[in-house]
Amino acid sequence: MAHESIYITPEIKLSVYNDSFHVDNVFFSDHILIWFMEGGTKIVMPDVTYTLTPGDIFLFPRNSVATVINSPKGGRPNQSVVMHLRQERLAAYYKERNVQPGNAAPREMLTFSNHPLLKSCLSSLIPYFEIGQQLPAEVADIKIHEAIAILRSISPDIDSVLANFEEPGKVDLSGFMEKHYMFNMEMEKFGYLTGRSLTTFRRDFKRAYGTTPQKWLTQKRLELAHFHIKEKRRRPSDIYLEVGFENLSHFSFAFKKLFGYAPTEVLV
Repeated sequence: MAHESIYITPEIKLSVYNDSFHVDNVFFSDHILIWFMEGGTKIVMPDVTYTLTPGDIFLFPRNSVATVINSPKGGRPNQSVVMHLRQERLAAYYKERNVQPGNAAPREMLTFSNHPLLKSCLSSLIPYFEIGQQLPAEVADIKIHEAIAILRSISPDIDSVLANFEEPGKVDLSGFMEKHYMFNMEMEKFGYLTGRSLTTFRRDFKRAYGTTPQKWLTQKRLELAHFHIKEKRRRPSDIYLEVGFENLSHFSFAFKKLFGYAPTEVLV
């Protein structure tokens, strides 16, 4: 099995990748706390690319997007403990403590290295995965609340992220698209993240660019790929996933159709 998710509650799972590599273009509707245990992982976000090492702990804020490339290493699968911090739970947690909602949350990944308190909290879940036992609801509440409390104790500004419950507001469409075009999302997600319905998103896009979103996205991704191959001397097989294509042959076909030559010819 290439990928397996082992849930011990609806909010906590062990994510295991056994294949040579696995690529996800992901949109996070919840805050996601992850302890990366084994393997190799590269995370491509709008402004930065992260290369993770075993032991790294990080938080994806909700409404963020990324391309995540997972691969096994040393004959061992890629494994991570994943905890969803859902809006309903966070709202109840902060209401009980009378904490006011925070400012607009960032869409960048927050890293906590190999913090001993978070590691202790997340590693305590491993026995449940090993014996295949569901986590009792009372224990799940304790572990998730423990993780939230630790985050608040080690990151003074975390409330501005976790206690923010606003939906994305209407943003400058061109500015957003120029930073996010390499992410292979459904058009509805592009609309949602720019604060628009799908119909309004398509209308505003046509007004801004004079073409359809799909045509524009394809050309922008291919132009980015051309830059990586020509200027950074990277191989097509190393970059097609990062620029928003899911299949190397489809990427090569589209590249040749736009530029008149195959991507491999750029390196000659």
